[in-house]
Amino acid sequence: MNQLKQIHAYTLRNGIDYTKTLIVNCLQIPNLSYARKLFDVIPKPTVFLYNKLIQAYSCHGQYYQCVSLYSQMCLQGCPPNQHTFTFLFVTCASLSSPHHGQMLHTHFVKSGFEFDVFALTALVDMYAKLGMLASARQKFDEMRVRDIPTWNSIIAGYTRSGYMEGALELFGLMPSRNVVSWTAMISGYSQNGQYAKALAMFLNMEKEKGVKPNEVTIASVLPACANLGALEVGERIEAYARRNGLFKNLYVANAVLEMYARCGKIDVAWLVFDEIGRHRNLCSWNSMIMGLAVHGRCNEALELYDKMLGEGKVPDDVTLVGLLLACTHGGMVVKGRQLFESMETKFHFTLKLEHYGCMVDLLGRCGELQEAYDLIQNMPMKPDSVVWGTLLGACSFHGNVELAEIAADSLFELEPWNPGNYVILSNIYASAGQWDGVAKLRKLMKGGQITKAAGYSFIEEGGQIHKFIVGDRSHPRIDEIYTLLDEVYTKMKLQRNATDCESELEGG
Repeated sequence: MNQLKQIHAYTLRNGIDYTKTLIVNCLQIPNLSYARKLFDVIPKPTVFLYNKLIQAYSCHGQYYQCVSLYSQMCLQGCPPNQHTFTFLFVTCASLSSPHHGQMLHTHFVKSGFEFDVFALTALVDMYAKLGMLASARQKFDEMRVRDIPTWNSIIAGYTRSGYMEGALELFGLMPSRNVVSWTAMISGYSQNGQYAKALAMFLNMEKEKGVKPNEVTIASVLPACANLGALEVGERIEAYARRNGLFKNLYVANAVLEMYARCGKIDVAWLVFDEIGRHRNLCSWNSMIMGLAVHGRCNEALELYDKMLGEGKVPDDVTLVGLLLACTHGGMVVKGRQLFESMETKFHFTLKLEHYGCMVDLLGRCGELQEAYDLIQNMPMKPDSVVWGTLLGACSFHGNVELAEIAADSLFELEPWNPGNYVILSNIYASAGQWDGVAKLRKLMKGGQITKAAGYSFIEEGGQIHKFIVGDRSHPRIDEIYTLLDEVYTKMKLQRNATDCESELEGG
């Protein structure tokens, strides 16, 4: 920067106009404030310089500066080109400003650049990121020429909004795909909780020639492995990431850490946590705390939290969920209350619905049902079905009919279609010997045509995930499966009979 200032001083002394080069070099450093000062002394800046500055401001998150520069550009009579609009569409998407986006779209049409594929792709992407899918799809359908980034933009818009069927339809229509196309689908399924489909999409991607997963792909598919318990596939993906230098990416490393923690390999998760070392961010700490909590290693979770605070990390809402979960598994009501209260008093962040849910769970499991109910009554937000469901589950465990009825009534109103709530309350009545209550609930379920959904499970075998539904025989290898199950059942029966015989002989 000092060298640039010396060159600037030299040009001023010698009357040399070197401003354009100085501005470009300043933006490369980057020193946006100095570049802007140089820019402001130019009587009539060119569209090239406007574009360079708009692009730089956009890259550094100073989006309103981009809009301000465009306004200045229009007032000074400097006509924008297709690159100007490309940068500004990106800016409006980041600003989350439909008003600015629609205004720029109008200017874009009037300027006559509607046939530039790069600018049009940026326009489609802008509308998609603003959640204006109808506008995005209209521009996409109007485009005469579409390249892969155009397809990727509209697909990402659909996945971001949760319209996975529409995204899959577009994905199938693509003339050709790249790693971004596959990753958009994998990420979309994963973020929308369709983990089996996310993993299936990844496994199909592996078969595609010339497409290699990148950091984003890996960070998107590993949460699916974590939620499905697909440890074998997860380990293979980790090995791929390490071989290709992707593990250095913190998002990938954190995803590996979470995968092991969720799949029951908590000691391996510890090793990954230690390996990340000084690069750890709050996500790393949260994943480890949550993993320890879920596996009942409550004291270790709380000790890790103290260590985290010692390193100057400030907890967030996810941290508190992990800590309350640890207290719940360890039956530590007093510690849970302290942590719950400290988040507001010490760290000054607003407690969310899930935190109240965790606290209700902690109190409920420890038998403090009245306190749990009082907490629900005094929540600053309306309790949802998860909170009431947690209380109902605690009432079932401790046999509290009175509070169970209150919780169930709220659940019947919030989710009248859910048979599980009726079944739990019916079981509570049955345990208390209140058979008239059981009969009443059965009548309600029959009258409302409420039926219990079939249970299902996922099983990982040979790097593939298989879904099994109760009573379903649609699996392509169902005959082999049942033959093997029959063999296992027969061996178990023989073993049991042999054990019974031995017991009789010993008794005799």
